[in-house]
Amino acid sequence: MKVVIFAGGMGTRISEESHLKPKPMIEIGEKPILWHIMKMYSHYGFNDFIICLGYKGYKIKEYFLNYFLYNSDVTIDLATNDVEIHKSFADDFKVTLVETGLNTKTAGRLKQVEKYIGNEPFMLTYGDGVSDINLGKLLEYHNNSGKIATVTAVQPEGKFGGMEMNESDEVTVFKEKPKGDGTWINGGFFVLEPSVFKYLDGDMDDVMWEDSPLERLAKDNELSAYKHIGYWRCMDALRDKNDLENAWNTHNAPWKLWK
Repeated sequence: MKVVIFAGGMGTRISEESHLKPKPMIEIGEKPILWHIMKMYSHYGFNDFIICLGYKGYKIKEYFLNYFLYNSDVTIDLATNDVEIHKSFADDFKVTLVETGLNTKTAGRLKQVEKYIGNEPFMLTYGDGVSDINLGKLLEYHNNSGKIATVTAVQPEGKFGGMEMNESDEVTVFKEKPKGDGTWINGGFFVLEPSVFKYLDGDMDDVMWEDSPLERLAKDNELSAYKHIGYWRCMDALRDKNDLENAWNTHNAPWKLWK
């Protein structure tokens, strides 16, 4: 099963780093967050990726074109420019890199990769979110739902600590970064049937996948939600990046399911 990853946005809310590289190439533990996402899928046996490129897409192309070299022991004869590969630590990924336009929105990006997917179900996610989601169970849930699309629903942590107080203004309960207010949000990690492309008819370049396509799927009762109550984090701003980096460096990264 193929996995489509949106990796074309400009990442304006994390411009401290995205002015130099596309957001999915921002590193966590000296590896792009895109690599972390791919390792999550690979852990469950999904190794065939289609990456939707846009902003500074050449950076992602350069990374994968040199991936084997980056992850190998090599001897380089500078006199002859001969390269000898001794040992490779490269992953078993197949990666299709698709230029989907600098300003194209997510629905347009997805529509442009249809020809690389074929007439088969596929997965879809964003290039900036990690989770400890069980992707095997997600797929099973989707298959049992009979729907065209399944979205993973999550409840993110609050940005601030929460308190409960009594009538005397005494704090009775304090929670550091509690879960949200009960609202479920789109956490990515979709499973889609090929018939989803009928919801991408016409010019989609200025349409967000999260707008009319998902709205129409919901209206037609063709969108199911897989509720994930475990770890989920989107690298939306520099603070998120720093939190993810700290989790990785302290060996407390819940999304690291692989050995």
